[in-house]
Amino acid sequence: MPPKVRITKEEIVKTALLLLQKNGTEAVNARSIATALGCSTQPVFSNFATMEELQNAVIAAAHEQYLGFLQSEAASGKYPKYKSFGMAYIRFAKEEKELFKLLFMRDRGGKGMTPTLDFEASVAMIMQANGVSEETARLMHLEMWTCVHGIGTMLATSFLELDMELISNMITDVYQGLRARHLATRESNT
Repeated sequence: MPPKVRITKEEIVKTALLLLQKNGTEAVNARSIATALGCSTQPVFSNFATMEELQNAVIAAAHEQYLGFLQSEAASGKYPKYKSFGMAYIRFAKEEKELFKLLFMRDRGGKGMTPTLDFEASVAMIMQANGVSEETARLMHLEMWTCVHGIGTMLATSFLELDMELISNMITDVYQGLRARHLATRESNT
């Protein structure tokens, strides 16, 4: 009798991620993962107690890919670091539409936003670059992020196709407008 082939959690998550990238979240279930791995559903359920546990592992793996986009864009030196975060977010939306939808376009059940490391780093960059308070930097980043997220959403849903150079110019225009408004407000309050 040939030895049993052990299918690992990592293989299951990797397969689920590939299915998600190709076919969207609706295509990811225990049966489709098992079919792609050439096994029964038993390894899926022996490695993950629930489908929610598997979904959380897939979300974590998708987030790792997103962080890779952030690191790559920042390391390229093409944009200032703060702008590189926004451009990476948009590039991720354009190149990894289904992963973007999973991470940034799913229902949060009214839980609101939990500030992430890239959110906190962005606030710190704005404070340092503009000499504004943390409160003002948070507001500036939130305003900027809504613009970046809107562009990302339009790209991820194929609502609109935009050239990355045009997107870069748009982001610069919005940032400069926000910056001018917030700095003018700061000066009028002093």
